[in-house]
Amino acid sequence: MMRLRNIFTRALVCLVAALLPIVFAASQAFGAEFELKFYWVTSDNPDDPYAISGHTFKEILEKKTEGRVVVHLFPNGVLGNERDAFEGLTLGTIDMGAYSNAFVSGFVKEFQTLDLPFVFSGYEQVDRVLDGPFGKSLLKNLERVNVVGLGFTEGGFREMINKARPIKLPEDMRGVKFRVMENPIYVGMFKNLGSNPTPIAWSETFTATQQGTVDGLEIPIPVIHQNKYYEVTKYLSLTHHTYSPLCIAVSKRRFERFPADIQAAIRESVDEMVPIQRKTNRENIARLQADLRAKGMEVNEIQDAALFREKVRSMYQEYADVVGKDVMDAFFKATGVQ
Repeated sequence: MMRLRNIFTRALVCLVAALLPIVFAASQAFGAEFELKFYWVTSDNPDDPYAISGHTFKEILEKKTEGRVVVHLFPNGVLGNERDAFEGLTLGTIDMGAYSNAFVSGFVKEFQTLDLPFVFSGYEQVDRVLDGPFGKSLLKNLERVNVVGLGFTEGGFREMINKARPIKLPEDMRGVKFRVMENPIYVGMFKNLGSNPTPIAWSETFTATQQGTVDGLEIPIPVIHQNKYYEVTKYLSLTHHTYSPLCIAVSKRRFERFPADIQAAIRESVDEMVPIQRKTNRENIARLQADLRAKGMEVNEIQDAALFREKVRSMYQEYADVVGKDVMDAFFKATGVQ
């Protein structure tokens, strides 16, 4: 009898421990006037750029509104893949989130400019473009699809990793099989550079690299580290071929249901969150790059970005026809690239 009582007591303790976070979250929501759901597709990892965006925004907004708003975080793509989740923003079925530019550009064509290869070369240039008139005009264009654009955090520069050779010059790309996203800019870039681009679903990419279906891929450093790609590739080339901004956006239908003071608090919270997220992400990248070296990856810089830019320059004209010459001219004026 005593043994059964002890088993029951332990089970009860475990049940209470499991329910406490749920009860705490419910009590927070119960005491708040408003709730906001913030979504992202990647993991809830302290080094993850999306997660840093979500957690920092939640902390700032809840403090700023003194508990009137509670922010619920939904990581790991639990509300669907990134494309479906952004479509949910346009329909008002998803409140808010952090979205990679590659998916946003599928809904608002002007965002394709940000994915063009070998345009961005450093953080100062990135910040000037995204926080300046050009970046603000892109966010304004989201209203066409019933989305309110609030700002840009960052995924970071995308780099090339592979098991064949270091990439220092464009000719080093020849014959190397790179996994790429199913995105015409990325496929076109790697074709122009002489590589063999192979679109593969992200869920299959590690195995494809491990088994030699592809030689490598292109991703930001935090993703390389988090997914242990140092186990299946050897060379990390700091190509900075594209920069991945994360668009922080909220459903227009959801946003307009908030009173004016809460709308202002949401905007202000994103404005405060953006520099914090970028600073944290850049510090993380420096630390993770050093750790990738320690884990055996050979890290190199490319010799001259201009040589790579010349190989892909025809894409600039091609996409001027897509987004409009005036948009492309404004983009290159903002970046300072000739």
